Amino acid sequence: MLHTSFQQILSSQSSLKDGFSFLITRLLLSGLLLVTFSLALASDPSPLQDFCVADPNSPVLVNGVVCKDAKLVKADDFLFKGLHLMGNTLNAVGSNVTPVTVAELSGLNTLGISMARIDFAPWGINPPHTHPRATEILTVIEGSILVGFVTSNPENRLITKLLQKGDVFVLPEGLIHFQKNVGNGYAIAIAALSSQNPGVITIVNAVFGSNHDIDADILAKAFQVDVKVVQEIQSKF
Repeated sequence: MLHTSFQQILSSQSSLKDGFSFLITRLLLSGLLLVTFSLALASDPSPLQDFCVADPNSPVLVNGVVCKDAKLVKADDFLFKGLHLMGNTLNAVGSNVTPVTVAELSGLNTLGISMARIDFAPWGINPPHTHPRATEILTVIEGSILVGFVTSNPENRLITKLLQKGDVFVLPEGLIHFQKNVGNGYAIAIAALSSQNPGVITIVNAVFGSNHDIDADILAKAFQVDVKVVQEIQSKF
């Protein structure tokens, strides 16, 4: 009888252990599904038809751009001309970005991609900026270009590489990154981006050129400089 009771205890413990393992498995699977679902929501929505050419004149507001009537779609809706032309780099930073997003090429709507040509004057830079909705893959077409990005807090690690013609470099979504022409000649790069509307936030413009100005005292404390230094920088934007 004592032997039977001992077996019952062992059986109960085994059942509890199996039940606990099952619960942990369910929790892990639920967590994995939540992460997968979150990642799916974080990217551009997938198309539900062959194409959805943007109709920028539509008064309807949606998350993206309303589709043009498919019967009115033409080949030109999928065409962008002029990417072979050099952009004007006669500016303070010595670079020019020619974007090809849904705003310039309506056929990109719902396709989750875009691109840009970046021209650099000698020693010109594409200043630190982020793309809040896209990863960027950069290909050097001409010249030598220094690229880099900074990881998020608290590490803030700088990852940088000098690229030559034909080199390809990936810049992760949302991270601050930059490019610099390190040669005496002009440089060209082509960037592909994982969103029809990647967005761009140029750090210095956002911080010192916001509309309206961020209070100079806030920026002085953040950058640990005198208020007059902040005001001088703000005056340039």
